[in-house]
Amino acid sequence: MSKIQYINDTAGKPQFVELPIAEYEHLVNDGWEDVPYQADEHDDETIPGEVVSIMVNQDVSLLAAWRINSGLSQYDIAEKLGTTQSAVSQWEFVDSKPQKKTRQKLAALYGCRPEQLTL
Repeated sequence: MSKIQYINDTAGKPQFVELPIAEYEHLVNDGWEDVPYQADEHDDETIPGEVVSIMVNQDVSLLAAWRINSGLSQYDIAEKLGTTQSAVSQWEFVDSKPQKKTRQKLAALYGCRPEQLTL
């Protein structure tokens, strides 16, 4: 492998890399491999841009972004579903995956499909 040259921004953070053409061609032509993929019924699920924006800009989970987009508080959700605010908070942890029945109830409140509540 040849020596690679980095091009940094004014803060010294690498932004680009310069490499020999032969190495670039190797990466483009030989550096890719097919990855097996099997489509399923959820391939066409989408998440509205405003929900994604909330998730990214406010650094919250997808479930929290849907709730915020709906204009509801955790207390509102807890009251509507007959649970506690603490339970709603736990559902909204980034790595949490509420039960299917819970996702169905949340989807009804948020006006979406249950499949849109998971990444």
